[in-house]
Amino acid sequence: MELRQLTYFLEVVKHKSMTKAAESLHISQPALSKMIKSLEEELDMTLIIRSNKTSELTDGGVIVMEYAQKILSQIEELSTTLNDLTSLKRGSIRIGLPPIIGSLYFPSVMAEFHRVYPNISITITEYGGAKVVKSVEEGEFELGVAVLPVDEEEFNIYPIVEDEMKLLIHHEHPLASHETIQLSELMDEEFIFYHEDFALHDIMWERCIQEGFEPKILFKSSQWDFMVEMVGANLGVTILPESICNRVENKQVKIINLHPITPWNLAVITKKHKYISYAARTFIDFFVSK
Repeated sequence: MELRQLTYFLEVVKHKSMTKAAESLHISQPALSKMIKSLEEELDMTLIIRSNKTSELTDGGVIVMEYAQKILSQIEELSTTLNDLTSLKRGSIRIGLPPIIGSLYFPSVMAEFHRVYPNISITITEYGGAKVVKSVEEGEFELGVAVLPVDEEEFNIYPIVEDEMKLLIHHEHPLASHETIQLSELMDEEFIFYHEDFALHDIMWERCIQEGFEPKILFKSSQWDFMVEMVGANLGVTILPESICNRVENKQVKIINLHPITPWNLAVITKKHKYISYAARTFIDFFVSK
């Protein structure tokens, strides 16, 4: 069995199509089919059910996929470990980052890090907070930025931000004159909520349930500035971290304290018992110190 066979097999799994996988790998479809066929013959088992439009895995194919991912991940880890021997003259970091966080804290830190370590490449992928945690756990990213809490037995945690949630309502709303509002007072309001992929969705949903009501959601978004504009148009209320509220310039929107206080704390996370490249460790130290 060759590593190339496993790499090609995973590409077919990823695209669910021989044609698309071949295009991605820049090889001919017959060559790819032959490679997959040779892997199946070596294992004496059909791995992929082929049709005109898609390629689906058999039960055996699912098992091979899982082991192939582990094997190739370990090969990549080996390569990363050896690259560390050449110090930080080169390196790469893969980071998972929720969009709502990226615009707040990362641009200035990234720019400064790049000036200090110009030969380290950084690949940032934007996912919702829950998906970032899952992707770090599965090894897609070396590190991610997540909303706490996360499983402390599963992850190393490096706190970076302590914040709390605030209410945003239209300035003509009957509650707009209040300095502090009980969350339970909002049970009849229509909420502009976060998409389910975001940690904020679960945090505020659970907090509302604890306060005795299920929030009435008018619509969901992943863009905080769009959510603010909807509040400014008097379409509903929303709840956002204070650090985001500090950027709100819409004069139609009033920002009010919420009780009970709901924390919004951020941390860089890495998976425990997994090798973290020297470049990534350097980035963590650099970012946490800011």
